[in-house]
Amino acid sequence: MTADPVITEQAPTPTQLPATVRASLSPSRAADFKTCPLLYRFRSIDRLPERPTVEQARGTLVHAVLERLFDLPSGGRTPAAAGDLVAPQWDRLVTEQPELTGLFEGDGPLTSAEFLRSAAALLEGYFAVEDPRRLEPAERESLISAVVDDELLIRGYLDRLDVAPDGALRVVDYKTGGAPREAFEARALFQLKFYALVLWRTRGVVPRVLRLLYLRDAEVCDYTPDEEELTRFERTVVALWRAIEQATAARDFRPRPSRLCDWCNHQALCPSYGGTPPPFPEQPPTPDPLRDARSRPAPPGADE
Repeated sequence: MTADPVITEQAPTPTQLPATVRASLSPSRAADFKTCPLLYRFRSIDRLPERPTVEQARGTLVHAVLERLFDLPSGGRTPAAAGDLVAPQWDRLVTEQPELTGLFEGDGPLTSAEFLRSAAALLEGYFAVEDPRRLEPAERESLISAVVDDELLIRGYLDRLDVAPDGALRVVDYKTGGAPREAFEARALFQLKFYALVLWRTRGVVPRVLRLLYLRDAEVCDYTPDEEELTRFERTVVALWRAIEQATAARDFRPRPSRLCDWCNHQALCPSYGGTPPPFPEQPPTPDPLRDARSRPAPPGADE
């Protein structure tokens, strides 16, 4: 699918939003609440710090390389060119996020050189499933948003959007983990349906394809939504938001233990593991739509 260029959406300012909008929700925040209401509280209300993992940093780096790859002329989008982008993009990320420098201190599982080689290996998986010389993405790392139920702003960042000459849309999401087990696949598709809903509500077009590219296993997962499904999904999103509001009003965010607990940063504070959450903030932070829009990397072993 080739693409016609379109204008990337700029983040709306508060004065541009309808006066009725009073909350915002991103796919990562919604997925947090679905996974575990207490995790949502720790991240969105308590805003507890989380140290980045090697897997998350690798995913961020690979996404950055694939975004910059399409800045090159089509004929120059080769595996070698992608490999040449790895070190410069890592240097840029470390400059912007100094906390990443601590990943390779002490007796960690990888040295920085091994880490860069592991990122380059994932790029080989990308070239096994796509030829970027034949693609001209309409948007990369673009912020999209829509208002649903008159009061809720939903928004997030697309890895890539392709637009065919006939106007058909393809949403592409890069996953640096392996092809997922069933529970993790549902989480990944939830994120893409979220994007599909925003695009449908803002552009009047249901994406023809939602595509997950699993780079580690060089696999492609395509999904085709329809209007009826997105209508149901919109009701699900609104119901999630209302459940979040009710939990916030009651200050009642209960843990929901699952296999994902193995990767949680906050087990020491979780009642399911003998911990005690911090006191509920007297004044919960005001939601920041732009801060919440960026999806968090999935836990290791899921679909980073």
